[in-house]
Amino acid sequence: MSAEVAKRMKRSKLDIPAGVSVKHCHLTKEHFKILFGSSAEPKRVKDIKQPGFYAAEEMIDVQGPKGVLKKIRLVAPYRDHTQIEISVSDAMAIGLKPPVRESGDVKNSAGATLVGPAGRIEIKEGVIIAQRHLHFSPSEAKNLGIASGEVVRVRAGAGGGRSTVFEDVVVRVSDKYSLEFHVDTDEANAAGIKTGDAVHIA
Repeated sequence: MSAEVAKRMKRSKLDIPAGVSVKHCHLTKEHFKILFGSSAEPKRVKDIKQPGFYAAEEMIDVQGPKGVLKKIRLVAPYRDHTQIEISVSDAMAIGLKPPVRESGDVKNSAGATLVGPAGRIEIKEGVIIAQRHLHFSPSEAKNLGIASGEVVRVRAGAGGGRSTVFEDVVVRVSDKYSLEFHVDTDEANAAGIKTGDAVHIA
């Protein structure tokens, strides 16, 4: 057996939990204060799987040319750039055409109007459809011989009648990450998977 085949077999045996990402927003401190008030601070509802991040109580509306997405939950803490992550279905519903991007890559992405209880703000860019990706800690990545930035295929939904192989899955490695496969609701529904289901590198 060649080393390459052995590596692929080892990778394919690892159970990776899926994390289905519903539409959400990340806000700068400045934008948060405009939307929720100068004295407001994000209120933690629950921690999410990736260390240091949490779902906040606060929600905003996102308005596009053809409609509004209501109650988009904030994922905190503050970010350096405001970012709205929605699915293709969400985007079509409000008349936007956001690019598929990795988180943080918002330059020349779609704009929208953000509406909160204390104010509203127009953003020229920041709305994206998140590139599907895998989170690894450095030790997990080293064990599999996988590198940050590598692009792999992931098989999901086995046994459910909608088994799907996702292409173009970007590997992201950091000591701040916990093992997880991130897809949005459109992708999860296509493969018949939910948060916590096991997927595998193909």
